[in-house]
Amino acid sequence: MYRGRLERDLSLWVGKGLLGEETAGALLAEYDSRPASFSLGRVLMALAAVLLAAAVLLVVASNWEAIPRLVRVGTILALIWAVHIAAALILARGAAAAAGGLLVIGAMSFGGAISLIGQMYHLSGDEQTVMYLWFAIATISAILFRSGAVVVVAGFLSWASFAVYLENHDTHWIGLDPWMAPVMAVIVIALVRYTGAARARHLAYLLLIGWLAWLYTLYEEIAVALAFSVGGMAGVVLTALPHPRIAPLVRSAGAAPAFYSFLVAAIGFLLLHIEIEQGWRLVVLGLATLAAAVLAIALHGRNNGAVRYLAYTIFAAEMLYLASVTVGSILGTSSLFLFSGLVVALVAWIVIRLERRFSANAREARA
Repeated sequence: MYRGRLERDLSLWVGKGLLGEETAGALLAEYDSRPASFSLGRVLMALAAVLLAAAVLLVVASNWEAIPRLVRVGTILALIWAVHIAAALILARGAAAAAGGLLVIGAMSFGGAISLIGQMYHLSGDEQTVMYLWFAIATISAILFRSGAVVVVAGFLSWASFAVYLENHDTHWIGLDPWMAPVMAVIVIALVRYTGAARARHLAYLLLIGWLAWLYTLYEEIAVALAFSVGGMAGVVLTALPHPRIAPLVRSAGAAPAFYSFLVAAIGFLLLHIEIEQGWRLVVLGLATLAAAVLAIALHGRNNGAVRYLAYTIFAAEMLYLASVTVGSILGTSSLFLFSGLVVALVAWIVIRLERRFSANAREARA
């Protein structure tokens, strides 16, 4: 998709005389020489690693009653050492996909080893402690081998740890364990920046959003939903600021920070709509939701397609909701759409003026 758009843009620039044909061909060749973002071989290698790791865990779960304890422990430890040594040797030869698959098997085998030793020697502890230790081992492995595949494993382990907590504590807040979910998410994001496993960051962001949604189930209050809306929109604004310290960090993280900030705000607005069903407060909430969607489009709509389409969806859904719930007549509905259209037109005029000013400033800076 991107290659086709790039080829069309290069052809357009060549046709306008902005770029030479040789330069355009060189640019396209350089793009084609990059490693493909999607590789069927890598996907199949990852699936094979997951299946082999699952086989190891199932064998461990069977507890090998007929095999002596020392033999069982020695076998699983030998497997862990073997896959990591093999991964290091293969990685030195440049076979990153095969090395990643072996590291996934090694990371999963660590969990099997922990469970096996706990089964055999009846060690004290619980599932939560096992998940923490397993996540820590996966984190160390990801750092030592700079492996994006292990970062993905760590991301799923963070989800599994949070799920184990919710199951064991009946979704109640007990002690300091609930804080481990956001801590693990931050660790995964740090690992993503260290290893370059960009897609794994979504596991961390989704874990944070799931954790926030769980917080609302604990405190079903308007103040919590309002905090989601305000905090999410604050994130949308902050990620758009051209601050010399913030902007490079946001650009290196891609579209995710702005999108997930806006998603948190959207969840907050949805929860507020559940809490507020009628009266003037509902009208104010509706206008605030529309304004938030327009603001998100104005700040990120040009360069962030995910934010743009989410904002379109929220705007359209809110308009239909207000038209069906708060207005009882055709004339009233017409007035609502007229007022909203005027507000959006005013915002559009302001945004256009700002874009022209920014473009003029950019041309002056280049001159």
